[in-house]
Amino acid sequence: MTIDEVSKKFNLTKDTLRYWECIGLLPEITRNESGYRDYDQHAVNWVYYVMVLRKAGMSIEALSEFVKLLREGDQTVAARKALFVKQRADLAEQRDNIDKTIRYLDFKIDHFEDHMLGYENEMLAYEGKDTDSDKVHIKG
Repeated sequence: MTIDEVSKKFNLTKDTLRYWECIGLLPEITRNESGYRDYDQHAVNWVYYVMVLRKAGMSIEALSEFVKLLREGDQTVAARKALFVKQRADLAEQRDNIDKTIRYLDFKIDHFEDHMLGYENEMLAYEGKDTDSDKVHIKG
């Protein structure tokens, strides 16, 4: 596959693919007789692999460490697994923070009118005007 085809297949820029290749995240990409990159299935699989790990939030540094460990062989299995375990924990923490934010927004949406009414009453009180049913008194 050409770099253009791989770029379109995975919705990645050609610059991203070149960068990943340059820093060693991808295996060496063979070149055709014209000098253009020619991605074989192995290289395409690596593009997918790196893309998924990046979407999982794994940093370039962590990915580089993973690839380095992978090239060192089977004695690094535990270290490579530890990188994935850490990334999973980081994602779970992000998910928890997103869930908290969603709950907060749900509350704000469900009580939007209450909050607006309070704000409007505060403005009326500030301006010294009466609210619809009650007088608003501000101490101070």
